[in-house]
Amino acid sequence: MKTTKAPWQIWLDRRGKLSPLRLATLALLLLPVAKALYDAGAIYHGARPLNDMIHRAGFWALVFLGVTLAVTPLRRIARYGSLLEVRRMLGVGTFCYIAAHLSLYFADQSFDPGKLLHEIAHRWYLIVGATAWLGLAALAATSTDGMVRRLGGLRWRRLHQVIYGIALLALIHYFQQTKADVTVPVFAAGLFLWLIAYRVLAWWQETSDLSSLSLFGLSVTVAMMVFIGEAVGLGIAFHVSPLRVLAVDFDFSAGIRPGWEVLGAGLCVVALDLVRARWGKRRLRTRAVAAE
Repeated sequence: MKTTKAPWQIWLDRRGKLSPLRLATLALLLLPVAKALYDAGAIYHGARPLNDMIHRAGFWALVFLGVTLAVTPLRRIARYGSLLEVRRMLGVGTFCYIAAHLSLYFADQSFDPGKLLHEIAHRWYLIVGATAWLGLAALAATSTDGMVRRLGGLRWRRLHQVIYGIALLALIHYFQQTKADVTVPVFAAGLFLWLIAYRVLAWWQETSDLSSLSLFGLSVTVAMMVFIGEAVGLGIAFHVSPLRVLAVDFDFSAGIRPGWEVLGAGLCVVALDLVRARWGKRRLRTRAVAAE
């Protein structure tokens, strides 16, 4: 007998059985809510509680957008194809947070639609953010199995490729909202750049599985681009030589700069690929011996 599940039972797999992976994904998506509840006292007694919640929701929307984009390379590198089962959950979760981001901003505008539209129309960072919101809303609305069948696989995939443009708009919005220290936005941009560059390199090499050497080269290249991009950006913003900014990158007493963090994340991916490849070869040898 075929087992069915209700649409809201997202912790069950397609067979209607409890999925540890889906449970872990649901817990991850609810983690920011739990953290906000834990910090409720500090938020309430802060200078601008509602503004704090607006920024929290927007930040986590960006985080989960990155996690969603990381599913494809991670499932290949970790040799864990089941991750595809939760990509849609992560995407819808991302939209929920960006919807909360906009809803909280609406509340900050006293729930006045005219005031909200006026603010969006007259502020560039809001125009960029609203465009990203509309894009994610379109992807969330077409994320069901029924819409996949209605649009057809090819058209559905082409539509959902706009996620890359949405990610760019989200990063621009994040940079526009950052007043002084751009360390976190630069780090986020570096990670997103790695995720996009991975796809470009895989397409260029006409393979779905990049070698460990390619992953290493990719990580070093992206880290260098982050170093250079940050140096040029800060140099222009503060009217200093980019070379002076680059010199600070090697002064670890001033803290670890985003380029090093991006490089560290990339090297962790390389290490994961090496471990999984070696483990996979060992399993194949074990099976070959057992078959003899």
